[in-house]
Amino acid sequence: MSGKERYNAYIRFMTYMVVTVLINLAGITLFFRWDLTANDIYSLSDASKKAVSTLSEPLTVNVFFTKNLPSPYNTTELYLHDLLEEYARYGGRYFNYRFYDVSPEDGSMGTDTKANREMAEGYGISPLQIQVLENDEAKFQKAYMGLALVHGDMTEKISGITSTDRLEYRLTTAIERLNNKVSALLRLKDTVKVRLYLSSSMEAVAPHMNIEGISTLPEEIKAVVERLNKKNYGKLEFTHIDTTKEDTPDSDLQKYNVPMISWPDIPDKGLKAGKAAIGIVMECGEKRVNIPLLSAYSVPVMGDFYELAKIDKIEETINTDLESLIDINEGLGYLSDHGTQDLWGSLQEYYGTSTQDSLSNFREIASQTYGIKEIELSKGSIPEGLNTLVIAGPKDKFTDYELYQIDQFLMKGKNLALFVDSFAETGSSSSQLSYGGTSYTPLNTGLEKLLEHYGVTVGASYVMDENCYEQELQTSGGGSQKLYFLPIIENASINKDLPVMKDIKGLVMSKVSPLELKEDAIKSANIRSYTLFKSSDKSWEMKDSITLDPYSIEPPALEAGFKSMPLACILEGEFTSYFNDKPIPEREQQQTESTESDKQGASGKKAADVRGIQSTTKSINRGNRGRIFIIGSSEVLKNYLFDSDGSQPNSVFVMNMIDYLSGRDATAVMRGKDNSFNPLAALSGGGKAFIKYFNIIGLPVIVVLFGVMVLFRRRQRKRMIEMMFQRKD
Repeated sequence: MSGKERYNAYIRFMTYMVVTVLINLAGITLFFRWDLTANDIYSLSDASKKAVSTLSEPLTVNVFFTKNLPSPYNTTELYLHDLLEEYARYGGRYFNYRFYDVSPEDGSMGTDTKANREMAEGYGISPLQIQVLENDEAKFQKAYMGLALVHGDMTEKISGITSTDRLEYRLTTAIERLNNKVSALLRLKDTVKVRLYLSSSMEAVAPHMNIEGISTLPEEIKAVVERLNKKNYGKLEFTHIDTTKEDTPDSDLQKYNVPMISWPDIPDKGLKAGKAAIGIVMECGEKRVNIPLLSAYSVPVMGDFYELAKIDKIEETINTDLESLIDINEGLGYLSDHGTQDLWGSLQEYYGTSTQDSLSNFREIASQTYGIKEIELSKGSIPEGLNTLVIAGPKDKFTDYELYQIDQFLMKGKNLALFVDSFAETGSSSSQLSYGGTSYTPLNTGLEKLLEHYGVTVGASYVMDENCYEQELQTSGGGSQKLYFLPIIENASINKDLPVMKDIKGLVMSKVSPLELKEDAIKSANIRSYTLFKSSDKSWEMKDSITLDPYSIEPPALEAGFKSMPLACILEGEFTSYFNDKPIPEREQQQTESTESDKQGASGKKAADVRGIQSTTKSINRGNRGRIFIIGSSEVLKNYLFDSDGSQPNSVFVMNMIDYLSGRDATAVMRGKDNSFNPLAALSGGGKAFIKYFNIIGLPVIVVLFGVMVLFRRRQRKRMIEMMFQRKD
């Protein structure tokens, strides 16, 4: 090699070295990621970017994860690390995070892990027990998998992070809740009064009820309030009211609905008859909530049992109820009269025993991001501060004045979520899948004429479907039975035009009625309509003689009896009032005796006795832009279709609809983007047979043909080489 060639080689080598170093430096200082997943699950949603970019005070995320966890928990930690890095990019100097090592101490671990574990326990994050496979043997291991968000003086924990499902949604909603809470507390003028009603007379009867700790309970609750006060800008004010020592009017106890207990004389135990108050009332302005401290339950043969609430549970409840009192979340109206589905359920559910027919799951999930406000139209109008009103399964007839209230609510540019039932069930048992002894009476609540005016009719029938849920039989013969009234909505039947629907890939309905959209009326009113999903092509209507006994249901014999039907839709635009060119309905007054005392109103003011006074009220005949969501069943809100985690497709669909009505489209998209339900496309019998035999016969044939082709090319190459050497010879 000549000197010039050697010189050029050195120059090329040095150039390559410089370029390599520069590329590495750029890689260290510049961050770039390209998310190739279908739903962008490794990229932040717009709602998350907005949540962290609008922080006004520093927010710190303290993550407590045990090191060297087995799969799949180790991938959860890696995903969480990447996710927090994304938050940090958009949160800037106000967003920080740190991972703490909380591994158990052994010879290789430092003493800092003990302090980290104590810190985690201080935030309320306890270790979970997970199963580990080691040397073909199943073992159990304690592991910390949680985080705490610290924003100002307030904290929010997310414990039990065992998977990546909905992790971004949980983080973003927690950040929004903390941010909203800070703002709500700072603008709060009055304090939140925490009144403990606890009679000292309870100390005498408590031992006979096997209750301990009554005497120290006031000091413990006072300490809880003081501890919470430090985290809530001193907005809590604690008071202990002893009704035994203080003269507390019974009217106050009734006004605040304070729980009372009473007992008779028990001479052999030296106990005199008495009564006591025990409960907590939190009040802020005109709003108040009750916190029960004593629960009672009976066990057959054994008798009655009483249990005092744990102090940590009391602290958690006070903190949760504080959020509802100060309205940190947007209000969501729920119509609670006219025979709608009971949002709270029975007293047993209130104490933690929910049923499959209750709406407790929906209530809990919706309460995480909305402040639910129950509305009784029979007693008043719809509050002005609400943007969305939910009406779920009304059974009683609306007066024209109440329909006018609903109509004008929509005209103001507000939104309606209508879960409409076509039949009232009578004589049914408590089970949602009970068939015998049930009669179905068609409903006429008055909402029908409003909906028809807006462009939708709910059919007086149930949709049956061949493509339905199949119930496993518990008989000795086994098998399954089709429940035609539980249609399965496949991905192909779901409309993806709206972004909030793009990640919904399957649903299960129950006792659902078909919808008919009046296309001409909708088009002429310049209203946009979306049919969200339909039943399959193998569905039909059951009218007149309704029975849901699967053994009594016969599908149509002819193909002409089947048709696909719309089951849910959304209308949006500037609606025209149903009461346009109609007189404004008057509110119906209850007939009472015309005595002077009956003229006193609920507020204590005396009714006017001057006749001839007139007033004028102006109606909105052409509304601002509003939205209506309509589905022909309220069953979708019940626990057997709405899961407790809010992660299944039915729950995601319902919450997405409420978010969409409330203008929170970005939150709805974020909720559904890591949806793990991805069903395979339905195939015909011929398609399934083709795939089956292609895998059995086609793939081996392709491999053999590929091998023959490679062999043929090798032989050709060998011949070419031989011919080249023959020519040289």
